Amino acid sequence: MKRLTNYFLSLCALVLILASCQDEVTSTYTYRTMLPVYLEMSDVRARIIAPEPPQALENPGKIYIYGDYLLVNEPTKGIHILDNTNPANPINLNFIPIEGNIDLAVNDEMLYADNYADLLVFDLSNLGNIRLVKRVEDVFLSQYVHETGQIITFKDTVITTDAPYFTGRPEWGWLVSSDMGFRANFSAASQSYGTGGSLARFTLMSGHLYAVDEYTLRVFDVEDPKDPQFIKPIDLGWGIETIFPFQEKLFIGSNRGMHIYDATTPSSPTRMSVFEHVMACDPVVVNEEHAFVTLRTGNTCWNGVNELQVVDITNPYNPTLKKAYPMQNPHGLGLAGDYLYLAEGNHGLKSFEVSDVMNIDKNQLEFLTSMKSVDLIPGPKSLIVIGPDGVCQFDYSQPDRLKKLSCIQVSNPIVIN
Repeated sequence: MKRLTNYFLSLCALVLILASCQDEVTSTYTYRTMLPVYLEMSDVRARIIAPEPPQALENPGKIYIYGDYLLVNEPTKGIHILDNTNPANPINLNFIPIEGNIDLAVNDEMLYADNYADLLVFDLSNLGNIRLVKRVEDVFLSQYVHETGQIITFKDTVITTDAPYFTGRPEWGWLVSSDMGFRANFSAASQSYGTGGSLARFTLMSGHLYAVDEYTLRVFDVEDPKDPQFIKPIDLGWGIETIFPFQEKLFIGSNRGMHIYDATTPSSPTRMSVFEHVMACDPVVVNEEHAFVTLRTGNTCWNGVNELQVVDITNPYNPTLKKAYPMQNPHGLGLAGDYLYLAEGNHGLKSFEVSDVMNIDKNQLEFLTSMKSVDLIPGPKSLIVIGPDGVCQFDYSQPDRLKKLSCIQVSNPIVIN
């Protein structure tokens, strides 16, 4: 037994000696992430903004149509302008570089775009000579993070570390999502207005521009399209995501519910009601009787559900849930008459006949599982759909047989959350 013990101890010592002679092995990991960059708003304002030649779509965000033109936002970078006279062959015309840009709207050839804390106005009457005609300063005050006038943006950065995972600071990801938080409204829009998708945070109605951020509705008088006047902010609470105008009302989606505001006095909208639901991402579109609301789970939609809710709004002071339908991961949506088009994220694109709101699940017309989609606009010439792979257009004259007309591929596909 003593010999066996001595043998075992000798063997252990040999193992330790051999281990100490080996080179130490370390591993490194590479990650791509968004890191915060702090800017002075005074420096941003000092930079000259001039249109540039057409650029390839890299990471498109919001979509917007105005007449025969399709505008596509590159989040925090600027806006592409395309000639969409022929939806089967859209032509990329030019790019307006706008730092911090997330949303846009067009009123009588005037483009409104956010530039971090400021609202910019561009004259689009001559696309060969696009001009910045006005800057309304300090109207999006939520952009500021320091009293010194600093704002925060994010830079696409490659990180090398010896950690087996990288998360960054949690609030960085939340800020990115809230800022990029990506409506068909032909019945409500005047001919001088354009049309955005259901994830829009800018909208136009009755000579006024309405803009929402996570907490606030901001009201601008745009009766003179070249000279918008900021009127006032209206506190909405928190978790605000989208805005949809219809028949002198504003339907505002939040991650806790749908707010309805009376805008018969356009300069001073007043709350009519709030329809509450579980915590979930929440775009909304409406017709005369119903609001169609998608709820989904995702990175910023913590404990939500995946479903389409139909809300009776015949009494806007008392909206009531009529029926909810399970979905897979619904994002943006749009109405065209009795037909609803719904973006199912990574799962595809759906169309429904919705004249009978109690049987929508029995009236699904189309499900294109290959068309990953985030938002859409049922336009006068085509159904315009944006997804992680680009911007596609469909002939939707037959809602049960969507026919692809064109697709603009992107070089840096977005990640669907």
